[in-house]
Amino acid sequence: MSYDLAVWEGDRPAEDKAAGRVFDDLYDRYFDSEVEEPPSERIAAYVAALLDRWCDITEGKEDTSPWSTGPLIGEASGPLIYFPMRWSMAEEASAYAAAVAETMGLICFDVQQNRLKP
Repeated sequence: MSYDLAVWEGDRPAEDKAAGRVFDDLYDRYFDSEVEEPPSERIAAYVAALLDRWCDITEGKEDTSPWSTGPLIGEASGPLIYFPMRWSMAEEASAYAAAVAETMGLICFDVQQNRLKP
């Protein structure tokens, strides 16, 4: 079982329902289309910041990475990253991921709860 977060560039939606619509639109555009886009510079920098804290699952020797898939940058397309993390580490990793997103001016959306973080 995994816990999913979405992080994207843009203006912060006024409320959770609007954020859900923005996420759906971005997902349709960047993940359901046939055209793959490389991650934007800001999203690539965000992923690098996450990997400064925890290694990529492809590099973990002692199962210390919270990410459920790897490489983590592979979960990004354009201005969006939609990534799963292990349930056992989700509380700590999602709080950290949301805090990093906030400091970088990115939007963090909790897909399970359909709400903005923090």
